[in-house]
Amino acid sequence: MINAFVFPGQGSQFPGMGKEHYDGNAFARKFFEQGNDILGFRISDIMFNGTEEDLRQTKVTQPAIFLHSIISYKMIEGAIPHMVAGHSLGEFSALVVNGSLPFEDALKLVSIRASAMQKACELNPSAMAAILALDDAIAEEICKEIMEETGEVVVPANYNCPGQLVISGTNAGIDIACERMKAAGAKRALKLPVGGAFHSPLMEPAKEELAAAIMATNFHKPACPVYQNIVAKPVTQPEEIKQNLIDQLTGPVRWSQTISAMIADGASSFKEIGPGKVLQGLIGKINKEIPVESVN
Repeated sequence: MINAFVFPGQGSQFPGMGKEHYDGNAFARKFFEQGNDILGFRISDIMFNGTEEDLRQTKVTQPAIFLHSIISYKMIEGAIPHMVAGHSLGEFSALVVNGSLPFEDALKLVSIRASAMQKACELNPSAMAAILALDDAIAEEICKEIMEETGEVVVPANYNCPGQLVISGTNAGIDIACERMKAAGAKRALKLPVGGAFHSPLMEPAKEELAAAIMATNFHKPACPVYQNIVAKPVTQPEEIKQNLIDQLTGPVRWSQTISAMIADGASSFKEIGPGKVLQGLIGKINKEIPVESVN
């Protein structure tokens, strides 16, 4: 039995997230309070009492999901993964679980990443859109054509599952792409309620800030491989893990390819650990046969 643990990214947050753990478990409370201290503000108050709008701010969303995921993992007794992966931000949760990063260092990096990404969004007003039921190769070609013709940035950002690709770029680039992709046969092309163009060249300013913080942090040899978004294959070397984390900010999340690689390497069951059940749904579309459980 080869257990794969996967961790969600932005979009899995919800008002009240983690409150059950905080109210019912002294160990979880200690982790929340430690998180509040590291971040320098009471993120737990926003998680438990904030609105959807409060939780949608990148600088809040990312540490909130990370904190919830790690606490959910700590609540599982005797849970030992043989391989791990995380969707975008979730990669930091995966790296704590496989021993690459201590909790404190990872939360500090998540906070720096979130703040740098929010600043980059404010610097370059931009957007993301979900493209449904269009072949990836056709969508890639349309993105390439728009960039060549108009100079607007528009790139594939998340290969979530067959028939679901998220694109990222300037507001104008995304608007043109949505029209062209619908004309090319996409069932839907809809803008997402996110702060900006994640996983695109427009995140370059954030990448520089995050790279400095990652390079200054000590990463350890992990206990099991992490299948990283940018390469969709197992990685165990700390320096390689660092570089992939940095490149992930401006490169695509190859989630469909990552899950397929984990299954090809023997994963017999998946646990999604953290808020929501987004990844459970995606994995079911990537491979209908593999059992997936959600641990909130």
